[in-house]
Amino acid sequence: MAQGNKKLSKPLAKQSGRRTNAGITKKGHKTIAPKKAILVKANNLKKKVTAQLTAATERSLAERAGHLEVLKGGKRDRKGKEQKKAGV
Repeated sequence: MAQGNKKLSKPLAKQSGRRTNAGITKKGHKTIAPKKAILVKANNLKKKVTAQLTAATERSLAERAGHLEVLKGGKRDRKGKEQKKAGV
């Protein structure tokens, strides 16, 4: 029967000096851009449609909220346009 601990060739180094990555966000998945012409066109179209949907969503949210200054299209923007049209 074996008695005692194993004898290691190198002593284990303590890892107290290492930084933790708890507060750092991780990078997202990297994608490879398509090289075929059809896929490039489809990718560009997808980007354009996504951007338009995002812009439309933000605009509708701004109109509903009305008092948010961060989003464009709220009450302040509408008042400014109405005053310009009225000639003030």
